[in-house]
Amino acid sequence: MKVAVAGCCHGALDKMYETLELLQRRHNVRPDLLLCCGDFQAVRNEADLRCMAVPAKYRHMQTFYRYYSGEKKAPVLTVFIGGNHEASNHLQELPYGGWVAPNIYYLGYAGVVRFRGVRIGGISGIFKSHDYRKGHFECPPYNQQTIRSAYHVRNIEVFKLKQLKRPIDIFMSHDWPRSIYHYGNKKQLLKMKSFFRQEVESNTLGSPAASELLQHLKPTYWFSAHLHVKFAAFMQHQTNSKEELPKATKFLALDKCLPHRDFLQIIDVEHDPSAGDSLEYDAEWIAVLKATNSLVNVTQSSWNMPENNGLHAKWDYSATEEAIKEVLEELNHNLKIPCNFTLTAACYDPSKPQKHVEPVHTINPQTTEFCAQFGLIDINGRIQQAKEEGSVRGEYEEEEEEEEMDSTGSAEEPSEYNTDTSGLSSINPDEIMLDEEGGDEDLSTCSVDPSPDHPPEFSASFSDIRIMPDSMAVSSDDAMDSTNEELEKSGVSKQVEEKSLNERPLKRIGGNENGNSGIKKIKRRNQAIYAAEDEDKTE
Repeated sequence: MKVAVAGCCHGALDKMYETLELLQRRHNVRPDLLLCCGDFQAVRNEADLRCMAVPAKYRHMQTFYRYYSGEKKAPVLTVFIGGNHEASNHLQELPYGGWVAPNIYYLGYAGVVRFRGVRIGGISGIFKSHDYRKGHFECPPYNQQTIRSAYHVRNIEVFKLKQLKRPIDIFMSHDWPRSIYHYGNKKQLLKMKSFFRQEVESNTLGSPAASELLQHLKPTYWFSAHLHVKFAAFMQHQTNSKEELPKATKFLALDKCLPHRDFLQIIDVEHDPSAGDSLEYDAEWIAVLKATNSLVNVTQSSWNMPENNGLHAKWDYSATEEAIKEVLEELNHNLKIPCNFTLTAACYDPSKPQKHVEPVHTINPQTTEFCAQFGLIDINGRIQQAKEEGSVRGEYEEEEEEEEMDSTGSAEEPSEYNTDTSGLSSINPDEIMLDEEGGDEDLSTCSVDPSPDHPPEFSASFSDIRIMPDSMAVSSDDAMDSTNEELEKSGVSKQVEEKSLNERPLKRIGGNENGNSGIKKIKRRNQAIYAAEDEDKTE
């Protein structure tokens, strides 16, 4: 089975699908499945734009709304995870996953599905330690904080995924697993992205939560995006016993979707020829969701997941064979995911702009149906209930919270990750990133320009595609100089990066102008990033 993998889409669906069609015309290669590793930007209307954490200058409608309205249909089944530049209000409607448009499926906060016997998992968002132990409490309309925290990974999703015992074929995360760069051509990566050096050398680049999942799940393939650079690695996992067969993960990070970028990868994946062509639920994952249902938390309070440390009566929530069998019997052994896509918001109409429409918190019928079928808590319903009871954004009364945590988790244990050095703390001039401590502008009130005419016009070129060779195996660390020549061809040159860093002065925030101790350090990323994005669009 041929699988196409894309990095940050940034709403450019037409570009992706045109490139795939060009691939078929020129080389008679037609992927059976398209995977997207975040920043998909499923923007339906102007209200969705207001829920996307990017500066106003990057709030463009792009083309997803045409697939949402039915004007167009994705030519290939598309499965994606969320990143850190999304219409969070839209994706929040589907915490357990669901269709955002016909033939386009979102995996949810975390999820596992099957296609032609291939087991595909993923986790949405990026890691930030200050939100990692909180519940999913956010709901629109978002404020300056929640518009960001809405896409931050939570420990409950990692905990659920760590309950899985059966092998995973493909896994997706938006940010990279921490330390993965030590298993690829680190020298070549730093040649292309020299501003990563400090974090790579201190081993603080990437997500520690994703790294934990990589060590636990040991998937055959792991795909990521976020850093806007192509990078391959090969990680040989340690075995827990002499009887256990050695496992290895082929890691690939994808570039963003732009003209003249190597943003698509085609790989051949072994599949079950007898399996149907429909996307299917994964029975073990459904059983894990049912087992962990009591752990659902929609409060801002921090707490850790149950573990075998003497503080919890139960810490193993993995699915037994009996529980998996029960799921299969509930579904009459028919695991096909229903094509129950439903419009839940008005679609953008270029002839009738609605620039000042406010987003609302919506209960999606797909989620309602899914929760009713498997006996799960509707997270958005629980948030609505908390709001109606007079709570502030899902904050329960202290007594109720303590009672619930006594039976499930603990709010008093130290966090697994007590520092927040993940993500891009270095300047990355190739990534749209907001300063987490304040931002450049009021994201909730800034204007939007939904015109689809703003994005640059381009046609698909075959240079945007790489067909994966039979083996993705690469040698470890710096011994790979000759194996990653594609990276140098597809990446942004060092000269462009340095130029974008030096063209505009960096801005200071806080304090006074006399250089006293009250002045914070230079606000990272923003000036250089926006300059680089403008250069990308004029290539």
